[in-house]
Amino acid sequence: MPEMPVPTTSPARTRLLVIGYGNTLRGDDSLGPRLVAKLEPMNLPGLTTLECGLLTPEVADPVSNADVVIFADAAVDAPREVQFRELEPAETSQIMAHAANPRTILALARDVFGHAPTGWWLTIPAESLGFTEEITASAQAGLDQAVQLILEFHQKQLAGSPGQAG
Repeated sequence: MPEMPVPTTSPARTRLLVIGYGNTLRGDDSLGPRLVAKLEPMNLPGLTTLECGLLTPEVADPVSNADVVIFADAAVDAPREVQFRELEPAETSQIMAHAANPRTILALARDVFGHAPTGWWLTIPAESLGFTEEITASAQAGLDQAVQLILEFHQKQLAGSPGQAG
């Protein structure tokens, strides 16, 4: 049985939840968890982080308690740039495999818990998914850019209304 991800804080309502997911033993695939590891010690007001290996159905609970959620992951098949795009919940919350995608998690939060927050998908380019705990130089550059994007987004969230990108 896989270990359930646990949020670093457990407020009744989270303004901004950042979920970093990926395999920490597969090189650049660890970019999501590494992003969370960089954000967590900053103790930003209204920001909660969650790290997990896969997006499993259990993630829908903390997602349903957020105003805005950002799913952060490595991407090998995407353009060679950090991408930050808004997500809509999937039409169905049915999960077809052992893990879900961000849109399915949003749908599951909506269908099971009655609330799907505004969702965003932050993907960071990955080159190497070999068995290592090291990341490539380009992945590190993407990670640094992703941290900056989150910090800017967080500032806009504090200044504006929930769900607004700016």
